[in-house]
Amino acid sequence: MTYPEILQKRIDETGSALCVGIDPRLDLHDSIADLADFCERVVVETASNAAAFKPNIAYFEALGVPGYELIESLIAKMKATGVPVILDAKRGDIGTTQEHYAKAYFDLWDVDAVTLSPYMGYDSVEPFLQHPGKGVYLLGVTSNSGAADLELHELSDGRRVFELVGDLAKRASDTPAGEGGIGLVLGLTNVSDDILARMPDVPLLIPGLGAQGGDLETLRGAKRKAPSVINVSRGILYADAHLTFAEKAKDYANRIAEIS
Repeated sequence: MTYPEILQKRIDETGSALCVGIDPRLDLHDSIADLADFCERVVVETASNAAAFKPNIAYFEALGVPGYELIESLIAKMKATGVPVILDAKRGDIGTTQEHYAKAYFDLWDVDAVTLSPYMGYDSVEPFLQHPGKGVYLLGVTSNSGAADLELHELSDGRRVFELVGDLAKRASDTPAGEGGIGLVLGLTNVSDDILARMPDVPLLIPGLGAQGGDLETLRGAKRKAPSVINVSRGILYADAHLTFAEKAKDYANRIAEIS
């Protein structure tokens, strides 16, 4: 199966397009052991409503060696639930370096997809496309205000920089990853009809719901065929402490389903 097929199967099974982001903050916990228990509870309690999990590697790298041990253990627990894992790493480097990142993430950790920065060109993405059944998400239009500095910048022909990134997404069909092996990141806070119309129909990873204040209504009626998931991190992990993780995940999954 290709990555889009794997993701679509999970969405169909759960009726949910929610991606649960795992961005743990040590400053909100008593110890790394407490943080590890917290992350494991998030995974267990939200799995039934998750189309995907998205651990952000930076939050684990900041913990040093214990952080790497934790994310490796946590990914294995995520995989055991049957939920696809998107590693939020945003790597971007020359091809030989990317080969080693791909080996680490796809061969050793067996994640299903990874986020990449595309701004060193297609040859920096290609090593990740040599793994059948795996996917990548290139940074298209991100959820931060700085997206206007580069991604949304208008070119001389009237197109935007992110459309060049979209062109890269069309080049994966003849690789082992297959058609749809390249998806795009689209921040919910920057969604518009114009931007959606300029993006190819490939899998979208959509952050920005919850703490960042993105509006789900901007996605209503998009009528895209490729599977998309909408990420919530802080809104599940650290908001509304009176609710369980399961309750928060269910609520967001229902809200997302309403606009589909």
